[in-house]
Amino acid sequence: MGVILKAEQIEKTYGKGKLAVNALKPGDLTIEEGRFYSIIGRSGSGKSTLLHILGGLDRPTGGKLYIEEESVFDLNDTKLAIFRRRRIGFVFQAYNLLPEHTVLQNILLPIELDGRKPDKEHIERVIKALGIEDKLKYYPDELSGGQRQRVACARALAAKPAIILADEPTGNLDGKSGDELIALLKESAKEFNQTIIIVTHDMKIAENADTIILLEDGIIKSFEGNIIQ
Repeated sequence: MGVILKAEQIEKTYGKGKLAVNALKPGDLTIEEGRFYSIIGRSGSGKSTLLHILGGLDRPTGGKLYIEEESVFDLNDTKLAIFRRRRIGFVFQAYNLLPEHTVLQNILLPIELDGRKPDKEHIERVIKALGIEDKLKYYPDELSGGQRQRVACARALAAKPAIILADEPTGNLDGKSGDELIALLKESAKEFNQTIIIVTHDMKIAENADTIILLEDGIIKSFEGNIIQ
């Protein structure tokens, strides 16, 4: 397996002077394609900050990020947005669905913005696997939190991105639905050689990852093997 993502001495500081907060201290990270990673740590340890930097959503204070050997933060904002849309799928805690668009329109939006033709067979399979085939004409405000999370996951998987980044994707799902979602993500990763990186508080999910990334006070403590005893 090749290296798909590499971070070199990335760090993130919010504020200046006495008010400065080192959300992420300088550290390196290497991510291989086709693997399932989980990011764990206490609240405030820097998990979401790291995830957002890895996805090119937040620029680091220092350091470099390479995705498939492309220096991500050397791109201008327009090129960076296109790069994210084509190579990365996101699942946010807040869903980030457009309320004026139907479920199906939300799922297809990233593909259509990129001017590509949707793979209907693949999308239908994702929609069926997530159990939202009867919700396609609904609007986000008409759905429960768990249903919105499924739509957000479908949107991330629809374009078959190289990397899927998810922030607590099972947080609004019951145990069975959460297990099914993780199984779907892992199946997608295997079929399309995708890399999955998930921030989670669920140790059951973390234990099933190929590699665990542990963050403590903004420091990447370990990222080789399963460190949970």
